[in-house]
Amino acid sequence: MMFRDGAVILEDPYIWLESIDDPKVIKWVDSENVRLREFLGVLPGELRREVAKYVKIPYLMLVKVCRKGYFALFRRGSSFEIVLIGRDGSRRKILDSRSLGKDVVLKWFYIDDEGERLAYTFSYAGSDVGITRIVDTKDLEIIDELKGVVGDITWIDKERYYYVRFYREGETPDGVKAPTERVFLREGGKDVMVFGEGIPQSYFISLSKSTDSSKALVAVFYGSSWSNIYGGNLRDPDTWVLVYGKSKFMTYPIDYVNGKYYVLSHDDRRGLGRVVEVGDGLSKVVIKAWRYPLRDAVIVGNHLVAHYLVNASSILKVYTLSGKLVKRLRFRPPGTLSSFSTDGKELVFKYESFIIPYRLYRLVNGSVELIGSKRIRGDYIVTEGWVRSKDGTPIHIFIIERRGCRLGKAVVYGYGGFSIGLTPRYYHFITPFINRCGTFVVTNLRGGDEFGEEWHKAGMREKKQNVFNDFIAIIEYLRSKGYSVVALGSSNGGLLVGAVLTQRPEILDGAVIGYPVLDMLRFHKLYIGSAWIPEYGNPDDPRDREYLLKYSPYHNVKKVQYPPTLVFTGLHDDRVHPGHAFKFVAKLKEVNAPVFLRTEKLSGHSGATPDVKVREYSDILAFIFKVFKLNH
Repeated sequence: MMFRDGAVILEDPYIWLESIDDPKVIKWVDSENVRLREFLGVLPGELRREVAKYVKIPYLMLVKVCRKGYFALFRRGSSFEIVLIGRDGSRRKILDSRSLGKDVVLKWFYIDDEGERLAYTFSYAGSDVGITRIVDTKDLEIIDELKGVVGDITWIDKERYYYVRFYREGETPDGVKAPTERVFLREGGKDVMVFGEGIPQSYFISLSKSTDSSKALVAVFYGSSWSNIYGGNLRDPDTWVLVYGKSKFMTYPIDYVNGKYYVLSHDDRRGLGRVVEVGDGLSKVVIKAWRYPLRDAVIVGNHLVAHYLVNASSILKVYTLSGKLVKRLRFRPPGTLSSFSTDGKELVFKYESFIIPYRLYRLVNGSVELIGSKRIRGDYIVTEGWVRSKDGTPIHIFIIERRGCRLGKAVVYGYGGFSIGLTPRYYHFITPFINRCGTFVVTNLRGGDEFGEEWHKAGMREKKQNVFNDFIAIIEYLRSKGYSVVALGSSNGGLLVGAVLTQRPEILDGAVIGYPVLDMLRFHKLYIGSAWIPEYGNPDDPRDREYLLKYSPYHNVKKVQYPPTLVFTGLHDDRVHPGHAFKFVAKLKEVNAPVFLRTEKLSGHSGATPDVKVREYSDILAFIFKVFKLNH
């Protein structure tokens, strides 16, 4: 420990492990991979076929509607595919990721209103930095190409479009230090910055257009803390002006209809969300805040379709544009709705649940129709429950098991941050564990969006300990019921498990920590980490540094008894620096903890190809089996 200018400066003996291009670091990483291989033995190979069975099931990632039908991005088999689904049920494969090269991940796409221009984004080994190509959907002729981190392709016409560029490093054209974003007009292969001048670091921009293509809908976000909405003539960025916001709450554009902007605003007392109509300098609440949070809203014809989370599961409410409730739509089993896309006449969206990879629905004239679906075979049950946290707050959980058997061993999964909720999803990697009578528990901790913006704010910055306490309470509850427990989390969830591991190691039988943020004093200096200051706080601010240091997993490793721990990451993770994982493992090894590191050389924070993920998940599952002493 050293002192400088009255402040405590902590020594960092493993900072050298942040230099991931250094041959010395790669040699260390390789030796750690060998250690893991020796520990796991033949078990990953024995599990691989079963893991592949669930990972390679067709899974719908994204869907968008246009005049030609529905463009959909699937993960299927060993690749990613963009498929055009006709309204008559026909299917035509537009693109297969294998045609773009080996180890390519197809991540996102955009389609114009006519279905004639397609923009798709891909990267090597799941890096965030990638390539976006604009092609003609008839013959896939490449019309244009953008490199870097870009998104929100918004067509003006066939020849011109806007896009949002994320600056990861360096400066924006107007001299603001990264990370931040700017909007550009692309015409004839040339770029002109049209929006965002002067917007500071750690602010981000989303861009879309109204369904009638008359208005630009722009939102400027300060992390996941607050946002403002701008709008104006789609063809004239000089007209884009503030429509709603200018206070510290989250708000999102919905659409522009009948001369009015519609916005989803979390400015109600509990931050649950309501729909506001804005026009002529006036605003009017159309749909009041309900007791459950409003997650999305879409206008289809003369109806407003509102997506709510009820105890972390999706339902839809259909209203008139004046706010009169027409009907409610519930889905069974409890699931998650996402990927809402409308052309103003019909709405398409995706549903998924723990045992259902996807259902693709469309809503026309208030009626819901199923377009396609996929489910896994097996008799599984999903139950829900509540556990009281340290301060008495009730925390909701999902419990997924195979009917008729219970092993008394639980994998508990958590996240708790960035207003990202753990709603019912298809967690393919854990199914082989459930098949052997294991219990999978998904936790709805503070910091997510499961119960509104107030719930999110109760788990961020100086209140982050609430998230750890919520997770600890659930683990203690399961242990009181006789369960052995392995904690699992990735990214911000890796921070969660790392904090619980260093605070309460005795309550865990094992820990699995993926692509994690673990050094809370240097996260803002690695890659795009300063973008997370709104959520975590600023380590350079003494007040924030004080609470960050209290829970930073890397700085709280002690000479105590730790359970078996697996930390996994990828060398192509250019969002959360692999150095977090490397340094934490080195620190745990220093106190002789039973810790192992798995570093995938063909994976990033955005994922990897299905084949690479099968290898990764087989190792993770094998580690869990070893901890629980399960046979193949």
